[in-house]
Amino acid sequence: MNIYDVAREAGVSISTVSRVLNHRETVSAATRAKVEAVLARHDYAPSAIARGMMGKPMRMVAVLTVDLREPHYARTVYTIEREFSRRGYEVTICNTGDSVDETAKYLRSMRDKQADGFVLVGSVFDRLGRDGAVEPLLRRVPVVLANGALPLPGAYSVLVDDRYGVGLAVDHLVAQGHRDIVYLKVLDTDSARAKRDGFVQAMARHGLPCTDAHVLEVEKSLDGGLAAAKTLLEGALPFTAVVCGEDVAAAGALKGFLRAGLRVPQDVAVIGYNNSEYARTCEPQLTTVDNKPETVGMLCVQLLAGRIEGTGEYPSLTIQPELVRGGTA
Repeated sequence: MNIYDVAREAGVSISTVSRVLNHRETVSAATRAKVEAVLARHDYAPSAIARGMMGKPMRMVAVLTVDLREPHYARTVYTIEREFSRRGYEVTICNTGDSVDETAKYLRSMRDKQADGFVLVGSVFDRLGRDGAVEPLLRRVPVVLANGALPLPGAYSVLVDDRYGVGLAVDHLVAQGHRDIVYLKVLDTDSARAKRDGFVQAMARHGLPCTDAHVLEVEKSLDGGLAAAKTLLEGALPFTAVVCGEDVAAAGALKGFLRAGLRVPQDVAVIGYNNSEYARTCEPQLTTVDNKPETVGMLCVQLLAGRIEGTGEYPSLTIQPELVRGGTA
């Protein structure tokens, strides 16, 4: 229940509700009684925003993400914030740091401020959103997840088909004549597991060898990619190409191979994922998979605004990524 619902049920304007909440004398006794009856029936606690409103419609959404320093998340959040602002919404951006406590803290704060909806950016919220301290806070307002999903009645998703995206990378390498391909798995989110599964399935589809040794767990950093390149170069597993779950790890692996004197892509090919600034600042520029964060952000806004404004019921959506050719594969 928010100020819009109170006004609708009482059959009055939002500004009238605001005047009642602020104890203004310009409301008739009958109208005041009607509004107060609705407030009492729903045990309505006015937010600071509602108290300050004087007839100007204002809606608020909160955007939660794990780490705003991450370029991929930053691009998605930026698009969401700009589009909601263009539509006249107030937008609050929350940085949770992959913490259940921080996520619950922000959700409680936004609930108390009568937020009309939430956008959760990152597949890590598939896990955080199921926590007993977090899930109840997501049940009362519309929620849209960017590349995530939750089994909640009011939760919608804009997903990226990461299995398909990594499969595109493997298909491209096979078309270039590669057979000994390894995968660098970054993080342990639903998205990361989908990428790994896409690699395994694509290798099987082409009849190529794929054992546990062909999937390396690495840190999401340049150093993680460097360490993976060192491990591969010092190991006995044959390889001529590397697919990475994140561009930052691919950039580190590329640096490691070049430092070792290998030619890229002649001696070893490298493909990243995200089509981020990391890909474009490498030399040679990374071949990568574009998972379209700006498109994801725009569709999240469309889904959530439709739910909040009652302008339409949209289903959850899945986007197919695209391969972006660079000079490394």
